[in-house]
Amino acid sequence: MTGLSLFRAALIGALLTIAFAPAKADETRNQSYDPWPGLVQDIFANRPMNDGSDVLAIEMPVRAEDASLVPVTLRSKLGPVDSRRIKTITLVIDQNPAPMAAKFTLGSDANVTAISTRVRVNSYTNVHAVAELSDGQLYVIKTYVKASGGCSAPAAKNPDEAKAHIGQMRYRQFAQAADGASSGMREAQIMIGHPNNSGLQMDQLTQLYIPAFFIDQLQLSEDGNLVLAMEGGISISEDPNIRFTYVSNGAKRFRAEAKDTQGHVFEHEWPVDGSGT
Repeated sequence: MTGLSLFRAALIGALLTIAFAPAKADETRNQSYDPWPGLVQDIFANRPMNDGSDVLAIEMPVRAEDASLVPVTLRSKLGPVDSRRIKTITLVIDQNPAPMAAKFTLGSDANVTAISTRVRVNSYTNVHAVAELSDGQLYVIKTYVKASGGCSAPAAKNPDEAKAHIGQMRYRQFAQAADGASSGMREAQIMIGHPNNSGLQMDQLTQLYIPAFFIDQLQLSEDGNLVLAMEGGISISEDPNIRFTYVSNGAKRFRAEAKDTQGHVFEHEWPVDGSGT
């Protein structure tokens, strides 16, 4: 074996050792390195961060059952008499290859109080949520998730099946309690068929990496008024799924428009049940 071949063999062996290291070693390694200060600089231009425990809540499992489909819910904790509102929420998975998972922009009159989706988590990590409020300040909270390999996990669908469903959208509206319906409060869900390839997954036949290909923009609106928008990255799971609670403006139609990294545009409108049930 030549010197170059020996080097390649050694490199491959080292990469395999890292890839298949026990989860405990993964946890120890990540605890010894905190990327958050650098992420504050890169994503938020080193803006001051305030304690957000009275502003926002983040719900994720401590240990994920499936690292490629980790549920996350973001909830507003602002009281009804608080004059501030949440303008944006940025979700950051610190140890992921591309840490900024999503940035949500909340419609100024939509009063979005909860957002749920599913994300990939690549290794044991802190997850931060940063809310920008109408007072111009940033407020941060965090949680810790034990998961491994979510960004490189094989797709659930084969390429042909994924291609057949790409861009298909579904809208669901959930029943509200009587007081919620009378106030215009609604809970809805948008589901989009898309492989959302992370760029770290391997084609099982060719053994080549599948290029990154994902929904990077999503806008939800009623009669042209923004309800919720999302800038997404590789950490959003296959077949993006967004569930949210908001106050309707009484519109009869709900609209979704999504774009992916290859320039495809997906649009759909649905009638809205005005009763909220």
